Amino acid sequence: MLEDKVSIKIIDDTIKDVQDINTKLINVLKTSKQGLIQIQNERNQLEKEKQERDQKIGQMTEEQMRLLEEYKKVKEELKKFAKIAASMEDQELDFDRIQALLSIYSVLLEKIFQGQPHFRVLNTLHGAKDKMTRDELKNTTGIQGAMVLRAVQDLDKVDLIEYDIETSTARLKKRLFPKPTIDGKKK
Repeated sequence: MLEDKVSIKIIDDTIKDVQDINTKLINVLKTSKQGLIQIQNERNQLEKEKQERDQKIGQMTEEQMRLLEEYKKVKEELKKFAKIAASMEDQELDFDRIQALLSIYSVLLEKIFQGQPHFRVLNTLHGAKDKMTRDELKNTTGIQGAMVLRAVQDLDKVDLIEYDIETSTARLKKRLFPKPTIDGKKK
């Protein structure tokens, strides 16, 4: 009988231990499930944010491509203008035609390119300082940081400026017109 009581006690203790282990296991599984649900929600949120960023980058890239196309067209027109001016050296100048062409270029520069990041960055670097950090350019031109970055990278690609990614510094490589001095005379 004593042996039966001891055996029953051992079985009861074992049942209790198994129930405790079961309860702990259920709690671990519930916690794991909640963690997994939270990770899935965070992943869905990150995917949405990534899609929104990709869309914004795509829109910015499209705008930059459009601006580069416009820049190429204006550059071609300027080449044509230079050829016309060169061919007219030996001929009598047609001032009306030159004035009309200059009027068109003036409007393009004033109305279209002056408000664009590439123009404003390049124009700023032609001022008193021909080397500036990206933050200085952003503050001077009033253009958003990402647009300044894109503009300096594009201008670096066409070899007008040199942009150092490590120091975030842009330096004018190719001066298009003389640098003004303090007294207003050109160097």
